[in-house]
Amino acid sequence: MTSINITLPSKETQNNLADGYLKFQLNQQTAAVLSMKHTQEAIIVPIESVTSMPNMPSCILGLMNWRSRIIWVVDLPRMLNLESLDYRLRQYSAIVIQVESLTLGLVVQEIKGTTKFISDDIHSPIGQVASSLVPYLCGCVVQQEEILLVLDAQAIVQSSILRSD
Repeated sequence: MTSINITLPSKETQNNLADGYLKFQLNQQTAAVLSMKHTQEAIIVPIESVTSMPNMPSCILGLMNWRSRIIWVVDLPRMLNLESLDYRLRQYSAIVIQVESLTLGLVVQEIKGTTKFISDDIHSPIGQVASSLVPYLCGCVVQQEEILLVLDAQAIVQSSILRSD
């Protein structure tokens, strides 16, 4: 019986140390990312699939069925006090996030794909963005001469705007 020695590289590449993020446009001017740890799926949702609910904050678009579960759908730019989406659209670009047992659909302008960077690249957002955004951010990252907002999924799902209590 012969034994085979496999030598694994001891030095990890920077890509292996980097965390994965879903990249998207909140509106025309604002690009953002969300950690893949909390991202379940990026989907295109026909507008008719979202059932609006009465007496809800304006950022809550309604409810939708996602994988046999009913989840809330939120206009993320409006929630963050940014220019809201064009409502003449026939479909939404939605990101389904999950933080612990809470699942939420976040509607954004456009989903761009994935990116990676190390946590050391994240800088303080204070002074870079509107102060109303700061509670929802982990920070900012500059990538290819573009400032990306690093959103905090936990802060989004626990936002007082989404609570009815």
